[in-house]
Amino acid sequence: MLDRLKRRLGLSRPDRSEEKKLASDGSVPDRMKLAKSKETSPDILYYLAEHDEEASVRRAVAGNSSTPLQASSVLSKDSDIDVRLALAERLIHLLPQLSEDKQSQIYTFAVNALGALALDEVLKIRVALSSALKDHAHAPPKVVLQLAKDIEREVSEPVLRYCILLPDEDLIEILKSHPASWAVSAIASREKVSEALSTAVYETEDEPGTLALIGNTGAEIAVNTLTSIVQKAKDLPDWHKPLASNPHLPPELAKEMAFYADQSVRDILLERTDFDNREIGDISKAFKRRLAFLEEEDSGKTTLERVQEAHAKGELDDEFIMDAIGVRDREFVEYALAAKAGVSVEDVKKVMELHAPKPTISLVWKAGFSMRTALAVQREIAKVPSAEIMNPRGGTDYPLSKKELEWQLDFLGLS
Repeated sequence: MLDRLKRRLGLSRPDRSEEKKLASDGSVPDRMKLAKSKETSPDILYYLAEHDEEASVRRAVAGNSSTPLQASSVLSKDSDIDVRLALAERLIHLLPQLSEDKQSQIYTFAVNALGALALDEVLKIRVALSSALKDHAHAPPKVVLQLAKDIEREVSEPVLRYCILLPDEDLIEILKSHPASWAVSAIASREKVSEALSTAVYETEDEPGTLALIGNTGAEIAVNTLTSIVQKAKDLPDWHKPLASNPHLPPELAKEMAFYADQSVRDILLERTDFDNREIGDISKAFKRRLAFLEEEDSGKTTLERVQEAHAKGELDDEFIMDAIGVRDREFVEYALAAKAGVSVEDVKKVMELHAPKPTISLVWKAGFSMRTALAVQREIAKVPSAEIMNPRGGTDYPLSKKELEWQLDFLGLS
């Protein structure tokens, strides 16, 4: 005890010749004693890490707090799995204090060794690293990114879902690389998801991932993205309830859902406390109009008769057309456009078959409907590609001038 105290105080220097002899020629128990001792010199521990043939000795060296971190590069490539695991455990334990000086050579040794372990061919080692680093406050960004890109689900999924150190830029890049569906869902389920990241999740066109996104109350979703999701949800009933409960759903889109969602979804929408009384009233009316429209469909009248009757009563307004679009009565919309624009339904069908924005909105303009209706007709009837859809100018106005609209109609032979 006295000798050890003297050594710590610098009052004496131990003779390392005996250590050297034991390290090179000693028995396994002798070498194990050296490997475990905190008093063994760093040089001897490095020597054991590099040259000892007994795996149990090297494991002891890997876990010894006195082993110099320079030895990590050797131990991270050790042939024994347990040696590499012991090294990983020690390095992760040291990260908080090493992170205080990220410019130091010692920190670099540790990070490089963890990086090598993150690429280890043995799955068990990568899984252990992922489990330990997924929510570690001092996890090296370079290492967690490597783990996040791992092709094995057991490795990457926990990091993708829980590691707050992964920046949006890296996560978006991963999403652009067409990952497996479970990876998209993991990112979509993170505790906090920014608007940019939410958009990237949706743009993967992964349905389970989008479902996870809209059910995540911590995900911020841009209105444009939500609008597209609400449109796509018409064909995906599993999306309806989480969408109706999503805290970012604006009342206008809730109203749009009223044209295709069922009674249980209606109840969720009408019970929301973040909508005011007027907005709740509008949603309720939209549900009632939809039911009335569906009842009219079952009346036995032909579509042409229904359009002619509504036209004669002056009911063919924007809301009526939006109701028809909402319940996907394409034929009614086409006949209504023809009646209001004073053209044949065949002409309307030809315009819709162009799948082009300018001819479509020009026809809707001629029929006297708003740009809001023109936007819906582009999406739902003309099936204009999303990237080509023309949006309202200033939120409400037609994006083309009167002269441009008339030119389109003249070119189509509909002026």
